[in-house]
Amino acid sequence: MYLNLNIGILGHVDSGKTTLARTLSAIASTAAFDKNPQSQERGITLDLGFSALQVDLPDHLRDQCTAQGYEKLQYTFVDCPGHASLIRTIIGGAQIIDMMLLVIDSEKGIQPQTAECLIIGELTCRKMIVVLNKLDTLRDPAVQKKSLDRLRKGIGGVLSKMAFDESPIVAISALTGENISLLVDTMNTKSFIPERNVRLPFMFAVDHCFAIKGQGTVCTGTVLQGTVHVGDEVEIPKMKLQRKVKSMQMFRKSYQTIRQGDRAGICITQFDPKLLERGIVCAPNHVQHVYAAIVRLCSVKYYKRPIKSKAKFHITCGYETVLAAVLLFTGDGDGSFSLPQQYEYLEELFSDDRGQCVFALIEFETPILAFQDALIIGSKLDTDVHAADCRIAFSGRLAHIVRDGKYTDTFLPELQIYKHKTKSGTIQRAVNDQELIAVGLFKKSANNRQTFVGLQVSLSSGERGIIEDTFGASGKV
Repeated sequence: MYLNLNIGILGHVDSGKTTLARTLSAIASTAAFDKNPQSQERGITLDLGFSALQVDLPDHLRDQCTAQGYEKLQYTFVDCPGHASLIRTIIGGAQIIDMMLLVIDSEKGIQPQTAECLIIGELTCRKMIVVLNKLDTLRDPAVQKKSLDRLRKGIGGVLSKMAFDESPIVAISALTGENISLLVDTMNTKSFIPERNVRLPFMFAVDHCFAIKGQGTVCTGTVLQGTVHVGDEVEIPKMKLQRKVKSMQMFRKSYQTIRQGDRAGICITQFDPKLLERGIVCAPNHVQHVYAAIVRLCSVKYYKRPIKSKAKFHITCGYETVLAAVLLFTGDGDGSFSLPQQYEYLEELFSDDRGQCVFALIEFETPILAFQDALIIGSKLDTDVHAADCRIAFSGRLAHIVRDGKYTDTFLPELQIYKHKTKSGTIQRAVNDQELIAVGLFKKSANNRQTFVGLQVSLSSGERGIIEDTFGASGKV
């Protein structure tokens, strides 16, 4: 049995990610190394690619792994696109990884999508190795040393402000193989046993689907949680179908059981693979359509545009990205959402608000398939892809999901969000040292002035008081 670590290969377009995946890998899946005809035609990665390398267990994990029945360590590489327009695919791929290889062109240094990949990695995993690729393009030793020293210093400065743990920097050439063994040794040193919860209901993120004549449909993907066995019943929630698992393979080897973290192909009884190019296979009745959700918002500090209530963002959950409107509110307590609690409406999230507990009501334009505690990432993907500013605005986990399509009538009236309101008027005259008569707070025809008796008022000169009583019929108090 293998301990499987999913390693995302991310970076700016044309930094050599696919070449690195090919150089590192010993086993290729059906969707590895830009096999997509469009990828070959355009010369760039357009979709996720998967391949693997199996190595001996590193010394620091051997005893613990052996006790858990693991015989070897398997790295499953997730080769992500680098082009700015494919950010949806990058975000989707990053949500299944345990560790990241951030690939940087040694000649060009940090580029716009390098920065976005750093942010995505920070939201999805905290372990990273920085790979300075294309050493072969820096032939002059003096130029090479100067470029690498400058890059290491710049990258170190960037990482010091982020939430990654200590990230090694390894300079290589994926094309010639220079220092590849050093990179594998560094991956061994950084390897760990990820936290896996096999007791949760089975969840499988499907990234490719194809039919095998006479056998069924194969869904390839990554187990997000839980366990599944051959013969188990699973559900395809997008199609509302339940089917049996006929067989399973991991990189051409048959298995009876797969668990969280495993990269596998599941063969299930026949359905049209064209109806599920990408999506979810899960335990029956575990995943349903979500029309709205509450998340505790974690804003991205590099996003410089305002995050305002009623604004629309692209929300990515798993492999789905849909437009949604957000409504911000804040509250006290332990940071968890509770429907009976009262919350204060927030017009806009400012940098000063980052320390407080901010929630968002997210209303999806089209319902998504999701589950409790799923990670969501909010972005502004309709901005110029060539602009240098960050497009990723916030992240969060689904703290409360709403599966009722009529939630505007059933759920929203229960959500207690209030706004602070003020009224202003002028002092008409002073009755004595303690008593004033004010006008303009209410309309002359207002008949609800008595409701405000007892509320506080403050004067522009600093004195404070309360509304003691109404006065006359002209709106005075």
